[in-house]
Amino acid sequence: MNKDPFKEYIKESEPTKRDKGYAWHTAIGLQAVDGLVTSEYLVRTAVRNIEGEITFEEANALLQSYYKENPTCGASDRTEEADKVSARIAALLSERAFSFTPNEYLSIHRRLFTGIYSHAGCIRNYNITKKEWVLNGATVLYGSATELQATLEYDFSEEKKFSYKNLSMDEIIHHLAVFISRLWQIHVFAEGNTRTTAVFFIKYLRTLGFDVTNDIFAENAWYFRNSLVRANYNDLINDIHETTEFLEVFLHNLLLNENHPLYNRSMHISDTFKEPEKANIDIKKANIDLEKVNIENAFTAKTVAHIQTLRDALGSLITFGRSDVQRVLGLKPTRSTALLREMVEQGIIEPVMGHGKGKYRFRK
Repeated sequence: MNKDPFKEYIKESEPTKRDKGYAWHTAIGLQAVDGLVTSEYLVRTAVRNIEGEITFEEANALLQSYYKENPTCGASDRTEEADKVSARIAALLSERAFSFTPNEYLSIHRRLFTGIYSHAGCIRNYNITKKEWVLNGATVLYGSATELQATLEYDFSEEKKFSYKNLSMDEIIHHLAVFISRLWQIHVFAEGNTRTTAVFFIKYLRTLGFDVTNDIFAENAWYFRNSLVRANYNDLINDIHETTEFLEVFLHNLLLNENHPLYNRSMHISDTFKEPEKANIDIKKANIDLEKVNIENAFTAKTVAHIQTLRDALGSLITFGRSDVQRVLGLKPTRSTALLREMVEQGIIEPVMGHGKGKYRFRK
């Protein structure tokens, strides 16, 4: 099977085909968050829909008939679930109607999983844990079953009150990462939370003016889920802190069409997946750079400490911005901007795009 059967449609100049190609590609890709794979039959059905031969309603009807006539197909590996949910996601992503409300969130889950889960659209009434590969088998602490409705409503009300006016793009992306990671952490449903959250988030991003008709979700769904996990996990004894840095890199690719590498291994909390030799080289290089800074007396001791902290926290990122400096060092915007400028002047970092509130990286 073609690895990316919808690639040609995403690049298609005809808007209808492009939008449908994106919807199907994303819908099928999102099944990876639960380790599911769709069938060849679904791909053929999807292509017929993109080409205009059948509607989304007819595509769903064909899937219902197919699995009714072949009840054993996909039962053991949940292919039937992957196929049906993919078709429903594609239909939802092709609709422009959307309401930013808790009911819309519940409704999306209901539409995706009716006939698949008995609890479709229902808030769970028991507590859950899930072993995560990226956490070496540990679990995120999900919302308490007794507080789910209230927590969901609170998060929505806070987001509705929030103003994006006068924020830099880095600040906007950071806020979006915090919002969606907190919404996911509630884990309102017993199953299907990540797929529901992804669909809701894509539709919400459209209301904010983002196009997002690219293949980032389709090809990096597992990274998206793992970044949500890392945004909600703390193990202070082992110096592991919740962070939205991975989710923000994902969003830079999604919203700004940047091209940062998205490696799941980079998020794993264990040193097993790290590259110690390269890390040691980077640390030695960092020490050499800072020794040079001290010799030249370019900065105060406090600023040198700030630079070392930033290199340790952000040195592995492709790019970072002022909001990252604020987050890591707890500085005010003006001081963060000044520090970035000083680091550029001394050749420690280099601008990638823009100035002040732009993007930077440490020099190699």
